[in-house]
Amino acid sequence: MAKNTKFDQRLRNIPNKIWALITQIDRLQGQWIAGAKLSPQVLGRLKRSVLITSTGASTRIEGAKLSDEDIEKMMRGIFIQKFTNRDKQEVKGYYELLENIFSSWKTLRFNESTIKHFHKELLKHVEKDKRHRGEYKKKENKVHMIDEAGKSVGVLFDTTQAYLTPKEMQELVEWTQAALKEKKIHSLLIVGNFLVQFLNIHPFEDGNGRLSRVLTNLLLLKEGYEYAPYVSHEKLIEDNKPDYYGALRKSQKTVKTKNENITPWIDFFLTIFLKQSEMAVELLSKENIEKLLTKKQLAVWQYLESVDEATPLEIAEKTKVAHPTVRQVLDKLMRLKKVERIGQGRSTNYRKKRPFLL
Repeated sequence: MAKNTKFDQRLRNIPNKIWALITQIDRLQGQWIAGAKLSPQVLGRLKRSVLITSTGASTRIEGAKLSDEDIEKMMRGIFIQKFTNRDKQEVKGYYELLENIFSSWKTLRFNESTIKHFHKELLKHVEKDKRHRGEYKKKENKVHMIDEAGKSVGVLFDTTQAYLTPKEMQELVEWTQAALKEKKIHSLLIVGNFLVQFLNIHPFEDGNGRLSRVLTNLLLLKEGYEYAPYVSHEKLIEDNKPDYYGALRKSQKTVKTKNENITPWIDFFLTIFLKQSEMAVELLSKENIEKLLTKKQLAVWQYLESVDEATPLEIAEKTKVAHPTVRQVLDKLMRLKKVERIGQGRSTNYRKKRPFLL
């Protein structure tokens, strides 16, 4: 069982605004689950796009300079000379690790061994980090704010001393494992607490920020937020970097004091995740329907947009899509609430769903 520790104390008396965020997120999670079963082709397309976006954003937060376009070229094997080897090495490690998490999260266990293995994989291409890959820090480090040029603009906070790091990591991981299993505290609060404490410990010599975002993806997926690979969490943090640093600083300065208060961080983390959840559900909306459909499904949808209504046979003839396939597509579009059925039997027609007017 999870012991009644400082972590439990932190998560008591959560403000109403935090519960409001959690309620909205879980409502959107329900909408995603109840929505369309997206085709493997569409999910694969979205996931590939997010891998590029997330890798670019997460490494740029830490000072790398590769654009998403540069990363896409690099991952296709196109040599880019204008960037340093270190930038390219860090990008390659992040991309490959995140790709592994997106494809294998169901079988990955959350424990200290996994965290160390992830760190080793994250930095496996970075020559300068060869010495300390997968090992907790042996010397002290600090958390710096990084500007657009990749330079430090100040220390955010001091971190756990190196000799205390193994003990504090063991306590944090064991509490997180037990709390997630017991389910007495909402999983999003547990994940938020893990992240703020992980960054406070800063257990590795380098790569802690990137690793925290990789672990965010793993934990959210394992807690049932399965749309994480289809909207980039990292990009939302990059777009809100001043607020990210501000929330961390406000929360971290209270850690290990009598009045710990991680509400600023939890508020930021949940606000970002709420936006991610909204964007995921938006993928099911009319504006994004073309992203969700295969070529044949799109042909059926576009034909229905061009006529008042049509029978399945007419649609099949006009689109050159097989009649049984047309019926499957119509069923999917009905689940998406994009079309509606008119009549029954042989006289059944389908039309684009119209808004309800009072």
